[in-house]
Amino acid sequence: MIDFLLQVFRENSARDAIVWRDKVYDYGWLERRVAHWRQALEAERIHRGAVAILEADFSPDSVALFLALTEHACILVPLTSSVEAKKAEFMQIAQGEVAFSVDANDEVRIRRLAGKADHEFYLRLRSEDHPGLVLFSSGSTGKSKAVVHDLSALLDKFKTRRHDLRTLSFLLFDHIGGLDTLFYTLSNGSCLVTLADRSPESVCRAVEKYRVEVLPVSPTALNLIILSGAYALHNLSSLKYITYGAEVMPEPTLKRCAALFPGVTLLQKYGTTEVGTLRSKSRSSDSLWVKIGGEGFETRVVDNVLQIKAKSAMLGYLNAPSPFTADGWFNTGDAVEVDGDYLRILGRKSEIINVGGEKVYPAEVESCLQEMPNVAEVTVYGEKNSITGNIVCAQLRLQQPEPLTEVRKRLRLFCKEKLALFKTPVKVVIAEQEQFSARFKKTRAASQQPLGRSS
Repeated sequence: MIDFLLQVFRENSARDAIVWRDKVYDYGWLERRVAHWRQALEAERIHRGAVAILEADFSPDSVALFLALTEHACILVPLTSSVEAKKAEFMQIAQGEVAFSVDANDEVRIRRLAGKADHEFYLRLRSEDHPGLVLFSSGSTGKSKAVVHDLSALLDKFKTRRHDLRTLSFLLFDHIGGLDTLFYTLSNGSCLVTLADRSPESVCRAVEKYRVEVLPVSPTALNLIILSGAYALHNLSSLKYITYGAEVMPEPTLKRCAALFPGVTLLQKYGTTEVGTLRSKSRSSDSLWVKIGGEGFETRVVDNVLQIKAKSAMLGYLNAPSPFTADGWFNTGDAVEVDGDYLRILGRKSEIINVGGEKVYPAEVESCLQEMPNVAEVTVYGEKNSITGNIVCAQLRLQQPEPLTEVRKRLRLFCKEKLALFKTPVKVVIAEQEQFSARFKKTRAASQQPLGRSS
């Protein structure tokens, strides 16, 4: 299953493969380490098709072990510390049979689990001797779903070699975007630069020190980098691309980033845990219009919602009904606008706030409020209301302390010329803490909003 990758490793044996804790590991080391773990799996009598929990972040041994497990046709379930509170639940849902825990020193502990992995998707993968992959959706507004992939189908697109670019591993090890970053980098004989933590300072330091060319981030993370000012304290001239996805990008953040990094191409990426990551092309660095698709993917828009048909689509959910239409299309739930071959992602249809019959997209209101002076972060969500059905609420994190009454007054005046009255937040909350998940995505459900001053 990974012969094409091992061929790349052999051809680039002396080149940098992974930077971890300021130490560089070349492709020759990585190839030998995959062989080491292949032998270890045999010695431990890990059967082909076993459901293997891999508790890890990006590190030399976690990558080598991931590849060896793939070659051994195991069904991998990567879990990072971002889901620590749900690990036991996820391991049970995934029917884990063996767990590999990679600690902060890159040392691996193996333990047997009591899971009985007999789900029909697992049986299908074993009958074809194919490796599998189980990823859990973020569940930011509901229960996390366990997505089952045929890993060989996900890997197919990486057999075509593309650009050799030094890339930062910002997106997580248990996220479809993080794994896409990993395999794109390895399949092109490039270097993956890992992070001890994902703070703006650490990101900018790594870009400068290791001459990183591609920075994949979420819009929330990009906004934090800008707000921190860390970008101005480091030499980021090596950057060629900043790719962003996982949530809707606020237009002010995009335009400010384009102005701050005029020599860098800003590229919107699009993918879902269920179908993988599509190839994309932004209309321009400061535009939210994007063309998506590529070999193995088809797209269509039905009732203003994006649907995708993909060769790499998941087999299904372990803990939820199939979301595919009768003709095999996956309903993404993302509302879009269409302009020829280009789309503009408006946000999740499930997050639309219905105010007296009028639709409000949280991302549109957030983009407006992000331009207000003294606003560091903003999250817009809906709350039930007996008169209008719902009201629009805004939670703000300020750059400098300010009385809530003044903020509320400024907000109403600011929105007066920019938003329709029904889109203007009725309730305003000021929160002290940053408002995003461990995956650097907004948490928009009202029940998940931290306590703060409100009116």
